[in-house]
Amino acid sequence: MRRLAAAAASTIIALTVLPTAAVAQPSNDAVAPSGSDRDARTSLSPFARQLGRQALPAGDGWAAAGPGTTGGAAAGADQIHVVSSRAELVAALGGDNATNATNATSKIVYVRGGIDGFEDTDGRLLDCTDLADPEYSLEGYLAAYDPAVWGRVTPSGPLEEARRRSVTNQTSQTQINVGPNTTIIGLRGARLTGLTLMIDRASNVIVRNITFDDARDCFPAWSPTDGEAGNWNSQYDLVSVRRSENVWIDHNTFTDGDNPDSAQPVYFGRPYQVHDGALDITHTASLVTASWNRFSGRDKVMLIGSSNTVGPDVGRLNVTLHHNLFDGALQRLPRVRFGQVDVYNNAYRLGGDGFEYAIGVGVQSAVHAESNHFTLGADVSAADLLYDWGGTAITARGNWIKSAGAPSRPVDLVAAYNAAHDPALSPDAGWTPTLRHGPVLPAPLVPLVVGPLAGAERLPL
Repeated sequence: MRRLAAAAASTIIALTVLPTAAVAQPSNDAVAPSGSDRDARTSLSPFARQLGRQALPAGDGWAAAGPGTTGGAAAGADQIHVVSSRAELVAALGGDNATNATNATSKIVYVRGGIDGFEDTDGRLLDCTDLADPEYSLEGYLAAYDPAVWGRVTPSGPLEEARRRSVTNQTSQTQINVGPNTTIIGLRGARLTGLTLMIDRASNVIVRNITFDDARDCFPAWSPTDGEAGNWNSQYDLVSVRRSENVWIDHNTFTDGDNPDSAQPVYFGRPYQVHDGALDITHTASLVTASWNRFSGRDKVMLIGSSNTVGPDVGRLNVTLHHNLFDGALQRLPRVRFGQVDVYNNAYRLGGDGFEYAIGVGVQSAVHAESNHFTLGADVSAADLLYDWGGTAITARGNWIKSAGAPSRPVDLVAAYNAAHDPALSPDAGWTPTLRHGPVLPAPLVPLVVGPLAGAERLPL
């Protein structure tokens, strides 16, 4: 088996790391911009230059549909940037964070080292108090909207309005807007901390080889009618894809770092949750491929579709997830509404306090889950891997599980779910994926290949 895994790994590296057929060869790299940006660019290795211009391989998931995904492969020499601060990142993406989402110039942005979304233009690190509206304080908010005082009614009035103004302040600081025809790729050690990379109405975007860390919300909202006991809800994802097509998210690591939700205080009897999703794909986005990413120790990971309302999302939200590692994550791996979502050759390591489910079957969703491998802690069974969020069907074939203290074995995810839950899910989601790059690995090989190769720091940069 290990020989097979090694052979599979060699094939995967050849197909997904440096597929020369998918690299747009630059015509003008000999012309370099002036100043420090030129000096940084000329220090790039040949591998870094090649990977910066790499397009998504043909047939590699839903993002290969239509025109395919090339990101900034056509960038001229004056649109190749190496950045190491928030200000430089904003400048490379167009110059003005408020309007960068509409900057369609082809561009390649290399991230060097760590960049913090709370970094001011002069390099000073801000904190939540710097972004808070003068009329907002958490102490005042907790006193005003304590259910014992306020009741189970949605907060309103001056303190809630001040909280919303504070959110506006944080959004303008920590939400980094990305325009179309862009590649953002990390050099070794690249880390984006405390920010949301927002891809909204920005088609043809590639994001690779970056560790995304702790996109914390300074001003979570209390939602007393969310669930039986209410919940705190935060706003910021690590990466958010909205109203965009042809987006490739590859070889990244998503984590809360040293600020996990499990370490947050409890207010109103509920955890004070300061993180939202790791990679959310919503608001009619479609044609997205997420490959070779590592999602570590997070609660909410991936929401595909943000509303149960039948409308513009119908026929959209088509996403491929392959060769990702979900390690110690608790839910939304992914949770799906409406879309045709291909989930194949992913590795799951699940268990521990707070685990809820792996794949959420939502309204009108059509998930095809094939040849995934689930390693389960003692407190998780095969019946816990699916969750019915108002959906009716999921196709699941060739999947395996490894329960605590037992060898790996095949599992029928739908049958296991149906044996423990009512109403039952249908085992046919009504479609068969055709956009796949390379062979589908047998599930037993998946953890041997995905474990060492998924996440940031695996590409030769």
